[in-house]
Amino acid sequence: MGRRLRRMRRGKWIDACVWTAGLLVYFFLALPVFVIILSAFSPDEYPKFPPSGISLRWFAGVFSSSGWMESIWVSFMLLLVVTHLAVILGTVAAYALARLNFPGKQAIQAFVLSPLMIPQIALGVSFLYLLTMIGVNGTFAGLAAGHMLISLPYVVRTVGVSMANVDQKLELASMNLGAGPWHTFFHVILPLIKPGIIAGAVFASVTSFGEISISLFVSSPAVTPVPVRTFSYIDQTFDPSVHAISVIFITVSVIALIIIERTIGLSKTM
Repeated sequence: MGRRLRRMRRGKWIDACVWTAGLLVYFFLALPVFVIILSAFSPDEYPKFPPSGISLRWFAGVFSSSGWMESIWVSFMLLLVVTHLAVILGTVAAYALARLNFPGKQAIQAFVLSPLMIPQIALGVSFLYLLTMIGVNGTFAGLAAGHMLISLPYVVRTVGVSMANVDQKLELASMNLGAGPWHTFFHVILPLIKPGIIAGAVFASVTSFGEISISLFVSSPAVTPVPVRTFSYIDQTFDPSVHAISVIFITVSVIALIIIERTIGLSKTM
């Protein structure tokens, strides 16, 4: 009986240590975000923590600045274009990789997912040379192509996870009942892989909205997304406007994580 009590006490101590360590890790990860959020509402001219008061002046300054608004518009248009193209191409690619058998399938799959493993600074330099060579560097089309490169693998990955969970017998049953391949794809497959498509669209949107490594090389003064302007702004001056923009990014990311968790689950996308 005494030995059992000692084991129970030891187990409680271990649980307490694990919970304490976990809380410390979460606190360490959340502390920078907490500092940025509070600093964004500071009324002072320079970032200060803790802030001397609460003010929305820097958010108002961002939305009243023509430069920031132009960059937000560019990022928003990139988000729309890149997300739609990445979802369409990524869904088709994921379906082909899941259902078709052809020589070099594994190599093509690794090639499609390779932008996730290649350093983005290397991709940026490569895209700079390529787009300059074909004469579209510094244009919206070139910037969208660069964002597509790093957004597409996320869609292929998430849709591929959903495709792996679809029983191929359902497709065969649909075709045996007289439905053609296109009708089966749009009315049977798409509804079943809808969570993966939504998760891929969210990942593509967030990736495009926050991309800076490639954007630094292929953007121009006429086409400057928010991350590039933020980087340049910090180099020239540093006030809580940058924190206000960061809060917007954090909000978008949190909303994206909530959507992914509600649709497909974070654990299924990793």
